[in-house]
Parts: sequence; structure tokens; C-alpha cells
Amino acid sequence: MRTIRTAPSRDRPATYSMRPAPGELPVATWRLDHSWESTGTFEEHAHDFPGLAYFQTTGGLLRTGRRSWPIEAGDLFVVAPGDVMGHFHAGDLAHAQGWGVFFTADVLGPDVPGAHLAWRTHPLLFPFVRGGAIGALRMRVPEAERTEWTARIQALHDELTHRQDGYREAVAAHLTLLLIAVSRLAADIVGDLRENHEQLLAEVFEVIEQRYPQPLSLRDVAAAVNISPGHLTSTVRRKTGRTVQAWITERRMVQARRLLAATELPIGEIGRQVGFRDAGYFARTFGKVHGTSPAQWRRAGAEPTTRTTHPDREAPPSG
Repeated sequence: MRTIRTAPSRDRPATYSMRPAPGELPVATWRLDHSWESTGTFEEHAHDFPGLAYFQTTGGLLRTGRRSWPIEAGDLFVVAPGDVMGHFHAGDLAHAQGWGVFFTADVLGPDVPGAHLAWRTHPLLFPFVRGGAIGALRMRVPEAERTEWTARIQALHDELTHRQDGYREAVAAHLTLLLIAVSRLAADIVGDLRENHEQLLAEVFEVIEQRYPQPLSLRDVAAAVNISPGHLTSTVRRKTGRTVQAWITERRMVQARRLLAATELPIGEIGRQVGFRDAGYFARTFGKVHGTSPAQWRRAGAEPTTRTTHPDREAPPSG
């Protein structure tokens, strides 16, 4: 899998973009272990695509944002597009044993509602939508689930390596299962933020989670966390790439999608339940975010999806 490097600027590090060869799936897996000792030193950098770094054993060091994390068994680092990864030294992973998984969203297919597949509808799935916040977000895989995590990533790696018939569908399936597992780990997003020493963000998201079905503004959130609206706006935008109001809208849209998919409630009632008093304003907001109306989104989700099978098999990618 090739990557293209964009040179650093005054306020941004070098950024890498994934560039698959024609016909190649935009998914890559890497072993994160002592083999990285021979790769030299890497500059501080970011990716414009999401990824995961999972470690099954204790040992080594991961640098992300301005932090250096001693790696422990079960550590899962969720790398959102734009997250800054720290200056990497060859010996950092000498005693580590893990996997990196990187991808672009289109690997999961062109299904409508496309960019909002089931794994994106988890309430405030912060790991992959925060927009370059604080460096990779560290989460913990429970001990009882670690063998399954390793086996799942190994299966994904094997499909990408051997490319047997049906590997495209198998890769999409394994990746989707990984992302569902991430969303389940992210259920307590407020706790994850506190563990990553982002107390203010944790408080902001806690307020949004509790109050999004009601009228809620930037001033309301600022009052709840006891800082000025101006300071809250600049801090949240700097750390997440989004405004407070955008996060309120995101949370409301998450619940709206869930209600559209799982219930037959009228559109106006769904809008009311997610904090919109005016049905027309809800429909306009939904359309602006999704590029389609709530009714069209619901119909598209109910229709059977036709997938294209790719019987061709390409040579393994280089790089």
C-alpha cells in the first residue's frame, strides 16, 4: 500500500495520504514489533485516514500528540484522521507485539446511507469523528476479549495477503467487525476522555449526552462547565476540529438515524425527540448533514443493497 507525504507547514506536521494501486483495496495491516527497529526514525506526522494500533503484549512505547504511552497488553490506540503521531524512534517498538490497521471509509462499500453505516451510529463515536483532537485515543480491550481481537486482525491480514476468491467481501466483513468492537469499547466516551486527561472535553460531552433531546446551545453548555462561551468555543475547536454546536448537531443526528432505522415514528416526532421543535428545521439540518432527506434516508436503508462482485485478482501491492 503506497502512501503520499504532504510536506509540513508552519502549523501542521507532514501528512500522509493512502494511495492504493488500481483495483487494490484501501486497507493495510502492519505488524508493530521489533521489525520496526530497522526502519529508522520517523518525524512527527499525521494521516488523513483513520487507523487502529492494537497491542497484545506489554512492552514498548507509542508517541502520540504530546504524550508518550508505555504500551500495556490490551492497549488499543484509535487514530482519527488528522491525529498527530509523535516523533518515532526505531527502538520504541523493539519490545512490542501488535498490529496496525489503516483504511479509508470507502472500503466498506457504497451502501446508502453510505458514510453513516451501523458502526457510525453509536452515540458520539468519538474515536473516528473527532477531527484531529488530542493525538490517538487510548482505550483498553478487556483481557477476555484479547485473543479474539488478535485472531480477527490476523484474519484480516491473511485475506489481504492471500487474496483468495471473495477476499474483498471478507476484508469488508472483518473490518466492519473490528469497527463494531471499537464502537462497543467506546460506549463510555466520557470515561475514555478522562483517562486521556481531557477533563473539559469529558464534561462537555457529558452535558451534550444528557441534554441533547432538549433545547441546548453553546451558552447552555458553557454555563454547565463554568467557562465563558468564547473560551469554550476556541478550546473545543482546537482540540476536536469542531464547534460545540457541531457536536450537539452530531449527537442529535446519531439518534435521528437510529430512530429512522429502528422505528416507524413520523419524521416530525423523531425531530422532536432529538431536540428540534420545528420539523422543517430538523429536515433541513438532516439534509445538510447527510445530503438527503430523513424520509429518503429511511427508504434507502430499508431497500436491499446490490453489491458488485469482483472476481479479478491482482498482484500483491508493493510498498
